[in-house]
Amino acid sequence: MSITSNEKFRSLSAAEFFYRNKEIAGFSNPVRAVYQTVRELVENALDATDSHGILPVIKVVIESDVIPERPDVYLISVEDNGIGIPPDNIPQAFAQLLYSSKYTIRQTRGMFGLGAKVAVLYGQLTTGKPVEVVSSTINSSRIYLFRLSIDVKENKPVVLHRTSFKKESGWHGTMVKLFIEGDWNRAKPKVYEYLKRTAIIAPYASIIFKDPSNNVVYFERSTTLMPRPPREVKPHPQGVDIESLKMLVQLTSTKSLKDFLIEEFQGIGESTSTTIINMVKIDSNRDPKSLSNEEIELLAKTLKEYNGFKPPRGDHLSYLGEEIIKAGLKSVLKPEFVAAKTRRPSVYEGHSFIVEAGVAYGGAIPLSEEPILLRFANKIPLLYDESSDVTWKIVEPKSGSIKWDAYEVKWPAPLVILVHICSTKVPYKGVGKESIADVPEIEKEIENCVRDAARELKAYIIKKRKEVEEAEKAIEIIKYIPDIANSLAVITEEASYDLLSDSLMNLVLKKFKNIKIKGVKDVVLNIE
Repeated sequence: MSITSNEKFRSLSAAEFFYRNKEIAGFSNPVRAVYQTVRELVENALDATDSHGILPVIKVVIESDVIPERPDVYLISVEDNGIGIPPDNIPQAFAQLLYSSKYTIRQTRGMFGLGAKVAVLYGQLTTGKPVEVVSSTINSSRIYLFRLSIDVKENKPVVLHRTSFKKESGWHGTMVKLFIEGDWNRAKPKVYEYLKRTAIIAPYASIIFKDPSNNVVYFERSTTLMPRPPREVKPHPQGVDIESLKMLVQLTSTKSLKDFLIEEFQGIGESTSTTIINMVKIDSNRDPKSLSNEEIELLAKTLKEYNGFKPPRGDHLSYLGEEIIKAGLKSVLKPEFVAAKTRRPSVYEGHSFIVEAGVAYGGAIPLSEEPILLRFANKIPLLYDESSDVTWKIVEPKSGSIKWDAYEVKWPAPLVILVHICSTKVPYKGVGKESIADVPEIEKEIENCVRDAARELKAYIIKKRKEVEEAEKAIEIIKYIPDIANSLAVITEEASYDLLSDSLMNLVLKKFKNIKIKGVKDVVLNIE
């Protein structure tokens, strides 16, 4: 008996792969699709503005009833005032997966060149409608309009319509319009929460949102202070593996191994390069392109294990800073107290990262049996999978590593905790990129950063408690002022009740100089 195989083999393009597996990019159902589309387009808009030093103005509109026979179809449009996209790059930027300007060692909100294009792909397969892109660069005299679809088999853009017209104003930026199948009623809470948290993490942005019911929400810019834009840097030697080292070898223009190490990596100079070359026992004058696979593997292993390198620099990271975090928490949450801390750059597996934390307490924040946690990675709000995130493991009141009693926090409490991680290699737990993995170095930095901010909260709570205690003592004394003033006026006969009452009141206020009681005079009159 002979067995023959009829299996057929073929390759998939990146577009066809994500067409078949759209849930990997967050488009698992109509509810998640609305949220994910808004998120991807807003993040692109913010990267096109704040990464280039432009104060963002972002307009988001979701429209319903755009196709009469399809009530489940929505038109989502997002406009920014960013740097714009050159017309020759627009088709690939929106209709070719894994084509991006983000494949450098520099922090951006998105990393893979997927998000907006998967939204385009999802819209195309659920509605059959193309994406419309309008864009103009800062120095251009024209505005360009494209209607695009994706050739799924070939992962190539299909230009259905292209036109341009003269720019009459100084507008620059990009506007994207996209039809998708969605469920607004169920997606509504997540979309509003996402925009709220985006306004917290980017208080230097003006965000205008109009929903399908024509409700308009305006998150007004509360500061003009912006984070420093990230700079592209060379790779750290401990952060490369065999394949990335092979790519560096193929692309280098250097002609010797020594020059290759010095020119292509950060933190390697004359002395360190000599040490590495002696460890691998390869001629320093060898052309790096002549290295065998075995030699490249040995070099990668040596770079990974050598402990004499300086830590990676943080130039390629764009952290927020304490003032921006405070401004965002104050403007949106209206608390009575805020504190924020930014840690120095740290390293895991050769990748630098920065952790920031903020706490907001009291004011308009509601009481809760556990802290309201706001998680961000590279300025992106993380709304799903909170309980599996390493940050929740730290701040959770019952079993977390931070014991809130030590910081004078008694539950229920009006407490919000913000944690922001920025890195070019955020260790997400899954492909959904909604929770951070339990990496020991990152966990330690998050805990220390939250504790730094919590110490300021503790000092505030203790101070506030003392003020309350002083106020209570003052009120107890004030209760007796009318009787004392009356008695003294009778005894002295010459002194008036009003004069004695004012004098006693001044003595009390001087004694309890820190008390903050509104209408102290009214308290006396009410007692009378």
